[in-house]
Amino acid sequence: MSDFWVFGYGSLMWNPGFDVLKKERALLYGLHRSFCVYSWVHRGTRENPGLVLGLDRGGSCQGMAMLAPGHSREEIIDYLRARELVTDVYLECWRKVRLQTGEEVKALVYRADRSHPQYATGLGLDTQTVIVRNSKGKSGHNVDYVKSTVEALNEQGIRDHSLEYINAKLS
Repeated sequence: MSDFWVFGYGSLMWNPGFDVLKKERALLYGLHRSFCVYSWVHRGTRENPGLVLGLDRGGSCQGMAMLAPGHSREEIIDYLRARELVTDVYLECWRKVRLQTGEEVKALVYRADRSHPQYATGLGLDTQTVIVRNSKGKSGHNVDYVKSTVEALNEQGIRDHSLEYINAKLS
């Protein structure tokens, strides 16, 4: 099997969990990075949900395209499904992304399901900050998720003003 691309815009950027042959900054059109998912597992619980990033309709998203080895395709996709689809709040799809080189490639993408009960909409940045500050799940504190994501974005020269605002309020 041939190698394939996975698009990361949040924790996959700093914790992919699979062997990555190459990473390239990439742009995804039609979806944008948003704190639009209540986390009931990784960064919160059903009783005290956290917030994690999702790709929501509209705009575009700067992130990382990661080239995964084709010989591990089945294992990597199984791993990603276990990680990303644990409560089925994300929809798995293949989308075109434009690499920094200008090349367009198809990448595996996980976007938010707006019809899912974990879809979070209409939360202001200060409300998001309070939720992040007060939640943790099986993967740790929600604050650490935000800090690690902002750090990964900064390393790539990607600005996300909303995340930077929340991160600054958490410091």
